[in-house]
Amino acid sequence: MHVNIGIYVTLILLLVCIVQTSSKKYEPNWESIDSRPLPGWFDDSKVGILIHWGVFSVPSILSEWFWYQWKTKTPVLVDFMKENYRPDFTYPDFAPQLTAEFFNAEEWANLLKLSGAKYVVLVAKHHEGYTMWPSNYSWNWNSMDVGPKRDIVGEVADAIRKNTDMHFGLYHSLFEWFNPIFEQDRANGFKTQDFVSMKTMPELYEIVNKYKPEIIWSDGSHAAKDDYWNATNFLAWLYNDSPVKDYVVTNDRWGVNDNCIHGGFVNCGDRFNPKVLHKRKWENVMTLDRYSAGYRRNAKLADYFSVHELLTEVAQTVSCGGNILINVGITKEGTITPVFQNILLKLGGWLEVNGEAIYGSRPWLYQSDNVTTDVWYTSNMVEQDVFVYAILLSWPRNNNTVSLGSTIMTTSTTVVSMLGYKGNFSWRPNAYGGIDVIIPPIPFNLMPSVDAWVLKISGLKNVYKRN
Repeated sequence: MHVNIGIYVTLILLLVCIVQTSSKKYEPNWESIDSRPLPGWFDDSKVGILIHWGVFSVPSILSEWFWYQWKTKTPVLVDFMKENYRPDFTYPDFAPQLTAEFFNAEEWANLLKLSGAKYVVLVAKHHEGYTMWPSNYSWNWNSMDVGPKRDIVGEVADAIRKNTDMHFGLYHSLFEWFNPIFEQDRANGFKTQDFVSMKTMPELYEIVNKYKPEIIWSDGSHAAKDDYWNATNFLAWLYNDSPVKDYVVTNDRWGVNDNCIHGGFVNCGDRFNPKVLHKRKWENVMTLDRYSAGYRRNAKLADYFSVHELLTEVAQTVSCGGNILINVGITKEGTITPVFQNILLKLGGWLEVNGEAIYGSRPWLYQSDNVTTDVWYTSNMVEQDVFVYAILLSWPRNNNTVSLGSTIMTTSTTVVSMLGYKGNFSWRPNAYGGIDVIIPPIPFNLMPSVDAWVLKISGLKNVYKRN
């Protein structure tokens, strides 16, 4: 029998390559850590929900930074505490009032599923230091010892995984405002790392091993550089040896010197929305309450984003290659208030019709139209065909005609339709080098949306084949 030695050699080399790839070890430095490919599920997901809940939900005024703002003499909070609480009242005295009597993790999960979000990030610990799980490193300042007397992180994780197909992640603050150990490290010019070794790192290892989050959303990095936090050592373990090493993603908040530079994806600050392509995979973390991530009892309706404003953020963000992380604040009783529910459900209704233009999409050759404002593009592959989607954020006023600019290069097979509406639309070349799309009269009960509409375009010259 003739043996083809070349085939065997090729197979052996291929197996060696596979083994080396699967066993690649990331070194505790940014060059190595940043070389890790971003797990594909994150880029495909596009829409996530961030949940802020903590002791700050009890006073629920001004923002989730209540403790810091009060202690630094913000006048409105000094007056609020003087008028409503005894003189010797302390911030930890709020913790027993975090009652969570109406908290139902499965109700949360069902609502979040209906929002159309593909991942959820829960605040496990904010800068106040209170942990929403029974941490071994936060004695008497956690949700089991004081307040709800429940493992909030565990309940939410279980409900999300049981009732939805969403990915589950955890937000964790590296530092704590008034922790005396951290304050001593700061006073030492961060030449000591007692807080990191006693609090930050033990907590991070604890939540990863116990809850296996698919996202570690770090915050509080502005307090010190990443070498103080031992960030690269933790990330090397996370990517090499942790129980989530193959699919976990991380953001860029691992040190004051890392923002918008390092990490699996970048936030570049809250509410980051550049409206242009960014060189890194990025995320726009925004709050539905314009002024706070935590729930505010005294918020006015005008303080909340409208559905149209939210969809504008979604369109701009996804068009430019980002994900959007939409924050909601929780009451001390553990409820998501009707105003948040309404926005999330309307977002979910829109995504149910138009998700083809969002989930799994990629930026097109152009992000916004060069003739008509409020038009943002995405592209996606359906089976073997590449489609371009024009997201209209306002209804055309000129005889129901949408003028798209020279970005649209047609062929004899170009077809235009609208997601959620049966039938194709007619079009004609326009003076701008693009096309005018004529939208026929659509009965109100057949209108696919009232806030934003998506044109689906096939058969263009200027599309590229996705890998």
